[in-house]
Amino acid sequence: MQLHDVWFVLIAVLWIGYFFLEGFDFGVGVLTKLLARDRTEKRVLINTIGPVWDGNEVWLLTAGGATFAAFPDWYATLFSGFYLPLLIILVCLIIRGVAFEYRHKRPEDKWQTNWEHAIFWTSLIPAFLWGVAFANIVRGVKIDQNKEYVGTFFDLLNVYSILGGLVTLTLFTFHGAVFTSLKTVGDIRDRSRRLAIRLGAVTAVLALVFLVWTQLSRGDAKSLVAMAVAVLALLGALGFNRAGREGWAFALSGVTIAAAVAMLFLTLFPNVMPSSLDEAWSLTVTNASSSPYTLKIMTWCAGVATPLVLLYQGWTYWVFRKRIGTQHIVDAH
Repeated sequence: MQLHDVWFVLIAVLWIGYFFLEGFDFGVGVLTKLLARDRTEKRVLINTIGPVWDGNEVWLLTAGGATFAAFPDWYATLFSGFYLPLLIILVCLIIRGVAFEYRHKRPEDKWQTNWEHAIFWTSLIPAFLWGVAFANIVRGVKIDQNKEYVGTFFDLLNVYSILGGLVTLTLFTFHGAVFTSLKTVGDIRDRSRRLAIRLGAVTAVLALVFLVWTQLSRGDAKSLVAMAVAVLALLGALGFNRAGREGWAFALSGVTIAAAVAMLFLTLFPNVMPSSLDEAWSLTVTNASSSPYTLKIMTWCAGVATPLVLLYQGWTYWVFRKRIGTQHIVDAH
């Protein structure tokens, strides 16, 4: 395996980590409207992800930086062709971070309500758009012989990509509901577990259609194995959630995300962005990669820094591992 192949795998791992971690806090943000009955319960939900949401976004920055350094042509084509949806995601992430920090700065009901609306929408929109973006990458987009995207924004809106967006939205929301039941106590825990059952059923139907479509279009034996793991893990997560085993349910919902993302990358390889105009114009791990010397330096840097980041983030989750409930929320006044 050559270094550009290694970095393709590493970038896939970074996206898996991002969707696993950011997926549940996107889901919790959506649940502030679907699950919480009052402001106190919204504060409980926000507090479950309060210590970790910003650390989860580091995986996105790292994935973007690794793509820029290891596959500059992939980065350039992706960020120019997908400029508008990626810009919308970026704006949502900025507003979302501000909303978490500013919501409690003033006691007025209107002030807090507006920021809570912002948390909901800036969680829902990226959760949907990430699925749209990755579905288009797998499906193939209009790339010419100069490695440039020549399509329009509306070319990215098709049945397959919209289905992909609905899959990520429902899957992340299900993942967030399972995480909420794992991190809370009392009535909100019971309701989140019941909601997860309904969300999981919808997710299972949408995900099965999307994954089978992907497998029939571009899949092989390896992607078929990843698809089977994703489906079985989702069914297992539903079963454990129904049984009240939140830890196992959360682990398996995470495996579902990991296997589904792995399947998408397996269907891509050795391409990184297939061209729908001419297969010969597709970006691959070979023609889109940096020089071997650059990849070698990156590998050494990643080998030193990655374990430290993982240890620190793991320690953060360990420190804030306890469950919380409405009884732990101090009155705002």
